[in-house]
Amino acid sequence: MSLLVKKGLHQVEEDLDDPERSLKRELGAMDIAVMGVAVAVGAGIFSVGAQAAADYAGPSVIISFILAALVCGLAVMNYAEFASSVPVSGSAYTFSYLSLGELLAWVIGWDLILEMLMAASVISKYWGIYLQNVFEFLHIDIATEFHIAGVAVSWPPAVIVAFFTILLVLGTKLTSRVNGVLTAIKITVTLFIIVAGAFYVKASNFTPFFPPSEPVPSGSATGVMGQSLFSFLSGADPTRYGMYGLLGAAALVFFAFVGFDIVATTAEEAKDPQKTLPRGIFGGLALVSILYVAVTIVVTGMVSYKEMAKQEDVSLATAFKLVGANWVGTLITIGILIGLTTVVMVLLLGLTRVVFSMSRDGLLPRQVSQTSKRGTPARLQIICGIIVAIVAALADVDQLSEMINIGTLSAFVLVSFSIPVQRKRYPDLKRGFTVPFSPVLPIISGILCLWLMSNLAIETWLRFVVWLLVGFVIYFGYSYIHSRVRIEGHELAVADNFGDGSSDAAPASGAGTAVAVETREEISAEAAPVRHHWLAIVLTVLAGIVVLAEVVLALTGVMSVKSMSTGLVWLFMLVPVPGIAVSHIALARADSLEQSWDAVPRTKLPVWARFGAAIRMPLGLLSVGYGMTAIAVVVAIVHMVEVL
Repeated sequence: MSLLVKKGLHQVEEDLDDPERSLKRELGAMDIAVMGVAVAVGAGIFSVGAQAAADYAGPSVIISFILAALVCGLAVMNYAEFASSVPVSGSAYTFSYLSLGELLAWVIGWDLILEMLMAASVISKYWGIYLQNVFEFLHIDIATEFHIAGVAVSWPPAVIVAFFTILLVLGTKLTSRVNGVLTAIKITVTLFIIVAGAFYVKASNFTPFFPPSEPVPSGSATGVMGQSLFSFLSGADPTRYGMYGLLGAAALVFFAFVGFDIVATTAEEAKDPQKTLPRGIFGGLALVSILYVAVTIVVTGMVSYKEMAKQEDVSLATAFKLVGANWVGTLITIGILIGLTTVVMVLLLGLTRVVFSMSRDGLLPRQVSQTSKRGTPARLQIICGIIVAIVAALADVDQLSEMINIGTLSAFVLVSFSIPVQRKRYPDLKRGFTVPFSPVLPIISGILCLWLMSNLAIETWLRFVVWLLVGFVIYFGYSYIHSRVRIEGHELAVADNFGDGSSDAAPASGAGTAVAVETREEISAEAAPVRHHWLAIVLTVLAGIVVLAEVVLALTGVMSVKSMSTGLVWLFMLVPVPGIAVSHIALARADSLEQSWDAVPRTKLPVWARFGAAIRMPLGLLSVGYGMTAIAVVVAIVHMVEVL
């Protein structure tokens, strides 16, 4: 079977009919819209716009927000069509599995896990920080951190994650009601802040609207490693403002719109999904876009971007402080705390639903996809909650926030390109919403998302590559051989060849098939139980020796990472590639051999000739090969950081 084997609609229907692994439909259009607003209107509305104006684009950040909203709107159209036509949990992962195939579906599912795990951890961490600020405003002396064996542990993230994990286990509808109340409060606070800030707006602060490009100050976060990939590849020096600044700001503020792909993960829990999902998704996006543009106009109009650029930790509160309205800072902090609360809830929901879908398909352990009597994946929800709480409580996750953007955008790219494929594969599928001007708009959407990705920082791209390589390690080490689509594909092939699928039954396809079976039987009977692909083994072992030597030399100090030449670093990254290439060829041949066994009666096959017998060796080699590449890329990242 190909790496791009696709899931069928009949398998989606089987998932929905599985009483042990199906979700309860109880969300309406308003619930979905509120969920989109809840996850998008968080701390970002009070900080991202100000940061982008100060460090990237000046007043033209307003255009950056509009560009980001348009790109998100195009991508959301694709989500709306998919979710209304295939209302099943998993969002972009499931959509890609139906249209583009298993490997790309795994990549996008793995990216979604990255996005939501990082987002939930980062937001939970920030929630703890702002809770401490509220304690200070109220003069409550409670420490939010304690130390265990020298490790700082923050308890507020664990508390908020535990609270919403319990709510989500009890039921999605109950959580939605709590979410609705908190979202209404934070929108009210946001509107009040916009009105209060409008009294301080001066037209002169909008000039120049497009600040001229200027070199990045030494030590700035937008230095070489923080420079956009597009700017770096074009050979431009690190700059801020100007056109590169506007584009970089658009990529940065896209973080503000993270959430609408998460809403699509609730498709299996929506009532009348053909209608409620498109209405909820578009309604939420419209409200969020208006709020963000309004806040950005206020913050850039209150204070000159040059003044904000001189401040540390720029936010909306910084603008009010500079105009002497310090009292608003307390209100903003409370608004952020409430805003982050609902974001944590929706991210926990989305993370669990993606892992649930991948588990149900066998790409992750299938045991964790069982649902409780309340129609929620309780066991999996608790596991995800524990992981998020640990990461948020222990890790310094501040530098990983841009990983959220690249995970989201990569999902948007594949979903956009999936629409024309799905239209061709399932032309008669009932769709509650259709993207207009297909395939033109979906393709434009995908290209624009790729453009936004190219404006993310180099260090973000390098970390993303490492994440993908780790994903390949898991896919070839576990998922490939446990895939339900692959296992059922072999079972279906046996049933097609032998009617009732029994080992002794005659082939159902006639004499032509019988001749083919005899030929395949002879080939299979002569095959060795396990084909040792010696070339792949030799190349992988040699690569392992080289990469291991690199790590040992670096750790022992014999050769520092900084002293390595760029050519040597590239050599370490590329040395596993030949072994990976040969292992892929070996996997294709082993897979073809196993498919030939499906046309042979089981009683006439050797005992060892079963699914997985021939492919285990090349799968193991691929897993090891991608793992070594990940290690080499990590060393390359350290090298670039120290040198640049």
